[in-house]
Amino acid sequence: MSWLAIALLACAVVVVAAAEWPRLDARFGLERRRTRDRARRKASLHVVKSDDDEFIASVQRDLEGLPTYDPSEKH
Repeated sequence: MSWLAIALLACAVVVVAAAEWPRLDARFGLERRRTRDRARRKASLHVVKSDDDEFIASVQRDLEGLPTYDPSEKH
């Protein structure tokens, strides 16, 4: 093979890789790794259901203690 054929083949490989990069990156790249890691973390989570009245009362106290803003009130 001549050097020209090798150069053209190398250019063709670079062009194909550049054209397919977004698809390859989505499948094998950093975003796919983040997706797998997030799925792994989510798999270990679970919902805690409780009818704890003390918790509800605590949330109510916290909400009542928050500062409020009334736009019609003049300062």
